[in-house]
Amino acid sequence: MLHMMKLAVGVRDPAHLHALQALRVVQDPPLLHRTRQMPRRSAEIVAGGSLYWVIAGSMLVRQRIVDIVTDARPDGSACAALILDPALVGVVGRPVRPFQGWRYLTAEAAPADLTAAGEDGAMPPALAQRLRELCLL
Repeated sequence: MLHMMKLAVGVRDPAHLHALQALRVVQDPPLLHRTRQMPRRSAEIVAGGSLYWVIAGSMLVRQRIVDIVTDARPDGSACAALILDPALVGVVGRPVRPFQGWRYLTAEAAPADLTAAGEDGAMPPALAQRLRELCLL
């Protein structure tokens, strides 16, 4: 299994990403993210891979990639569309240096989901979220 990671430019936090995507899925379903290049390893990604979002310098959430198809931007230029599951899954935060485009992420290098990491809810949710954004949780 193979994943992808991408910077969520202009997104403040996971809640902001969720709000932006909720609006987008209502206005223009299905939920997708367009990218210039078609991933060469798309078959590996679609077989259970996710898109890991880097928000404010930290990898914080992931979304399952349902399919990858050829598409066109509104101006008519060719692109690839990553069709995403609308559910955002929190992951154990990890700082990531800026990069352009997207990067492949192996299953071994991907951070664990928060529920799998043993978060038990003993901490107030707002505090836990802030500590995750700082990669302290």
